[in-house]
Amino acid sequence: MAKAINTYLIFNGNCEEAFQFYRSVFGGEFQYIGKFKDAPPEDGDEALSEEDSNRIMHVSLPIGNSVLMGSDSHPKFGDVGFGDNFSISISAESTEDADKIFNGLTDGGRVDMPMQKTFWSSYFGMLKDKFGVNWMIDLAECEEDDKS
Repeated sequence: MAKAINTYLIFNGNCEEAFQFYRSVFGGEFQYIGKFKDAPPEDGDEALSEEDSNRIMHVSLPIGNSVLMGSDSHPKFGDVGFGDNFSISISAESTEDADKIFNGLTDGGRVDMPMQKTFWSSYFGMLKDKFGVNWMIDLAECEEDDKS
């Protein structure tokens, strides 16, 4: 089953400020911090303004045995409101495990991004369950990668 469950916070342009604050409280160093300008362009996407391209695409801060993660909302989707400003992130143990969790949670819910390979993860998907809770399912490395 799932290896870890972590909280993923979404901000409206002040993610970097918030995570600098959290780091000052909890200590530690960011595992990763990247901006939207660091992502490869997708077909059909309009160029982002300088301000929007400097929004945080992903940041992760280890706190004890967990990781607090976050990003700014992507400009093409607009600002997020209360209730849509967080997701529960699940780290799966295998593609089968990821699919089982994803398919179970989507029952009566909405798929926002189907499970797929991305430039940041070997297998990733997002959904909103039937209760309105946002979930991210991630597999950092495929089993095939572990065999090499």
